Amino acid sequence: MRFSRMPVLCWRHHTLIQALLSRGPLKQGEFHSIFSDVTGKDPGTHQQLFNEYLLKINKELSHVQFELRACRNQYDGIVYYGLVNNVADEQSKLGSNYTVPQIAFYKGVIEAIAQDATGQGSVSNFDALNTRLENQVPTGTGSQSQGAPSQVPLAFKNFSLSQKEKTLEELVQDQWLCSTSEGNIGLGVRSFLDLRGWFRSNEVPVCEVCNEAGVKAELCQNEGCTVRIHLYCLKKKFSQRRVERVCPGCGTPWPPVPPVSKVEAIGEEDLNGPSQNQPPSQPSTRKRLRTGKTIDTDAVGSGSSQASMPGSDMKRPPRRSARLR
Repeated sequence: MRFSRMPVLCWRHHTLIQALLSRGPLKQGEFHSIFSDVTGKDPGTHQQLFNEYLLKINKELSHVQFELRACRNQYDGIVYYGLVNNVADEQSKLGSNYTVPQIAFYKGVIEAIAQDATGQGSVSNFDALNTRLENQVPTGTGSQSQGAPSQVPLAFKNFSLSQKEKTLEELVQDQWLCSTSEGNIGLGVRSFLDLRGWFRSNEVPVCEVCNEAGVKAELCQNEGCTVRIHLYCLKKKFSQRRVERVCPGCGTPWPPVPPVSKVEAIGEEDLNGPSQNQPPSQPSTRKRLRTGKTIDTDAVGSGSSQASMPGSDMKRPPRRSARLR
């Protein structure tokens, strides 16, 4: 007797996947609305069913090294859902619309943003355009030192200012980067979705509350303290009764939380994303920042051609500006 394998995912699962593939990262409200339309259930009141859908989708996507993931945009606190590619290899590069010099430019920009010692999580447009591509040339390509003229690809040398401007516009449009309210360049939603592992492996300073990378965060007023906390985490933490408004690391009084009237759903709901099989985050510990690492975003692309960086245990470096090389 022959048994045919029953399809694991139904049309409802397929609709959720197709929505993310065709429309890119979606705000939590938009994704929840689509879920309600296809299932007739509100994720807010049927959280277990919603989680089961995500886990089932991720179980199947894992066979092709993709993942449905959730993240917060650290500039406005809004939760987004998107698909990421968990493989960063030569084949995945073929799915990218960006050239090698453009990817090198992107790498340089996000290195500067991620290591912003002020916690603003941004660089000026001027600094972004002055990113040096030759700093992205891998070491060990010859007997000469890194960055020597003979080692820098010609395409890097000929990457003009106008090409950088065009690339910057494309990266913002494709949500790999963003334009902040101050007119600076920050990380886009796709980068927050995609670079979670890279944040950890390169020891980008983390938020004391949620233990996620504190790219855009508030810093303790004590210059000798390394604690930083996302604005939405601050609101959630200090809204609790009997919680003293002091730094959890050194006890320094924490200034009032800035008004966030324009931020949607900031710190009100938990980030119950699709990676529910992961263990809960552990409290961060203070470690010294390692240098000598280079970003490995080899498969930056558009649409679903996103690549995740290999991750490691999150550690907390001291507050200071450092290059990721």
